[in-house]
Amino acid sequence: MPCDRLHSNYSANSSSSRRRVMRFHPLMLAVRVACLGIGASTVAAPVQAQVRQVASYDIPAGPLADALNRFAQQANVAIVMDASSLKGLQSQGLKGSYSVEEGFGALLKGSGHAAARTAAGYVVRPAAAGAVGAAAPLPEVRVSADAETDIAGGGYVARRAVTATKTDTPLLEVPQSVSVITAQEAEDKGATTLTDALAQTPGVLVNPYGFDSRAPDWVILRGFDGWYTGSYRDGLIQNVGLTFLGVQTEMYGLERIEVLRGPSSVMFGKGDAGGVVNRVSKLPSADAPREIVAQLGSFDRRQVAADVGGKIDEDGKLLFRVVGLDLDTGTQEQYPNGERMKRKRQYLAPSLRWQISPQTSLVLQAEILRDDASDDVQFVTGANGQPTSVKEGDPTYSRIKTNTDAFGYQLEHLFGGGWALRQKARYAYRSMDKHHIQSSLDTDGVTLLRQARHDVESVNDLAIDTSLSGDVMLGATAHMLLVGVDYSRARANWRRDTGAAPSLDMNNPVYGITIPEPQTPAGDIQQTSTQLGIYAQDQMAFGEAWRLTVGGRYDSVKSDNNDRFNSIRTTQNDEAFSGRIGINYLVGNGWAPYVSHAESFLPNVGVDAAGRAFTPSHARQDEIGIKYMPADGSVSFSVALFDLNKSGVVSYDPNTFEARQIGKVRSRGLELEGKAALTRRLKMTASFTALNMQVRESADPSEIGKMPILTPRRSATLWFDYAADAWLPGVSVGAGVRHFGKTWDDAANTSSQPGYTLVDGALRYETGPWKFALNATNLFDRRYYVGHAYGSFYRGAERNIMLTAKYSF
Repeated sequence: MPCDRLHSNYSANSSSSRRRVMRFHPLMLAVRVACLGIGASTVAAPVQAQVRQVASYDIPAGPLADALNRFAQQANVAIVMDASSLKGLQSQGLKGSYSVEEGFGALLKGSGHAAARTAAGYVVRPAAAGAVGAAAPLPEVRVSADAETDIAGGGYVARRAVTATKTDTPLLEVPQSVSVITAQEAEDKGATTLTDALAQTPGVLVNPYGFDSRAPDWVILRGFDGWYTGSYRDGLIQNVGLTFLGVQTEMYGLERIEVLRGPSSVMFGKGDAGGVVNRVSKLPSADAPREIVAQLGSFDRRQVAADVGGKIDEDGKLLFRVVGLDLDTGTQEQYPNGERMKRKRQYLAPSLRWQISPQTSLVLQAEILRDDASDDVQFVTGANGQPTSVKEGDPTYSRIKTNTDAFGYQLEHLFGGGWALRQKARYAYRSMDKHHIQSSLDTDGVTLLRQARHDVESVNDLAIDTSLSGDVMLGATAHMLLVGVDYSRARANWRRDTGAAPSLDMNNPVYGITIPEPQTPAGDIQQTSTQLGIYAQDQMAFGEAWRLTVGGRYDSVKSDNNDRFNSIRTTQNDEAFSGRIGINYLVGNGWAPYVSHAESFLPNVGVDAAGRAFTPSHARQDEIGIKYMPADGSVSFSVALFDLNKSGVVSYDPNTFEARQIGKVRSRGLELEGKAALTRRLKMTASFTALNMQVRESADPSEIGKMPILTPRRSATLWFDYAADAWLPGVSVGAGVRHFGKTWDDAANTSSQPGYTLVDGALRYETGPWKFALNATNLFDRRYYVGHAYGSFYRGAERNIMLTAKYSF
């Protein structure tokens, strides 16, 4: 039998592109070595006999073996190489149009190796005269990363992610919905907050309470809250406080955002049913940008930022990066007297990468954030039930200050045979000082009775995750194994004092009157939560194109709630086992249907009316879908259908206000997402969500069978970005629409707010080291309400125009 026929028949035994070094069945390896006439220890990349003449490539810098694997995959050619001879060699990557020979030559230039074409493909070996890529050897430099995410499609299309599996896995092989928002996409669309960046992601609802001058990370995933348990940074949980102390993310400090939708306890432990949002930090790299950015915008926005990094020593074993920002801005919200609400922010994120050896790297990270914002987010509803322009607080009193100090590290050690040990850790201290006003309308319908409140809150948060992963061949099946243990401990403290505040005349509100500092204690709680989890996962590749992912996890969670104000202390110990199983089938030509089942659990602190401690809520999801991602990386398209059920929800009797843990909520839906470079100049993103959410059981009969409030059934977005360099060099134009359906005002679904459609735009110009951008959201300044609930109307974001100037050096 000819060698190329044998090669084709056995190609199914490879563990696919998700492996850094891929192995074949021993029989296949022996046949190929005999056919090629060399001694090879490692074989990589999908195999086809056809060689394309010229194609476009976008391969990131990294280890040379990885770059060769990816190039061979995209070029659809066979490659054989000795991985041990390439250890420690670094590639600068490849971007542009090349023939196969030119591509190999560019990647291998200076490596001391060359690629020779044979009847069955290409073989990489020490350079000989006349071979492709022959040159002097490079010095040994190796830079490793937790997840090397291929970005193509004009910087919009991510081909790999780490959040769903805690391994560097092609998205085609992940049996669950994952979206990746790259830094390039966020920048082109003018996103300045996390919620801006996520606003066009299917299955994700941001800012359900409308525009918020404090810029919180308020995210809803498949209808379930992502504020308390869905916030992650570099794969580690970010625990929040007991009231409004949440996580605030500075977008300029992120490389990308990965959103895993659906239950995710098998990887992350306790969490709500909707999924997680993982923020991936900017870290040191040899090609880190050096840039200074200035912004001016609506409502007197003024911001300066810088991102600087590179080598510290000559051989690149020490790399640094510093990201910093200073913001001073007003917001669209203002008091009846014309005084505008404001926000200030300072941000600093230094990091250091130390390549201790070719096999071991250590990244040290720090993050410091100071945020100072007006805290008066709602307008008072009048006696007639209609919104007014009156604010219940006072510009001299209503203020919220939050601080974040975080320090951590990422350690990686590569063993022989493709095995790796990784450990991540972070300690964070977050604090909040919040002055605000609580009000109620007097019986005369005109006088606003007010109470001053002062809340002080803090969280000490420690998270550690240690994992071991590696490749194993068992017969004709390739296994990517992962085992790990993670630990988190969060201690949250909250204290409230109250005091008198002068009343306000709704017809003639007067602000600036001195409000005494509250002195009467009204609450004092300390809550400590500790979680220890052990997890295991097997990603299997077998047959022609089958991929099976199986995982399980055991968690032990202890919650200690000390209500010091009421002298009540309770302790709960919960245990849970979570699992996931999913199958992908790689049809070919970039298509991959999948089906999966996933589980999650969420501890509930407290007791019911009978004094019984609440048990954790549980969620289970079945999902089917299909993903399309051709080899050239120009397109990413996915469709997902899911059926998600959460049980053990705590609900409250509307008459007695007793808590009963009998609630059940079902969320079913359809999600579509597309990102593509349609042509060399035209990029596109699109999303659609159809959500059918329903309360199945509750202590409140009026909400059974109804859709939860503030949650639209339908939403859709579309964005086009066109580089007009053919007729206007350096100019790019972007435009998009966002549509959101109606939302219900009350649990019984008796009244609603209408849907709305918004138009966004962008204009950019690049020349040399300069880049200028003009972004506008809600371009036609449509006035709308996101929702109406709990006695308040929630206003949407008004038109916002921002001018950005960036200088790279």
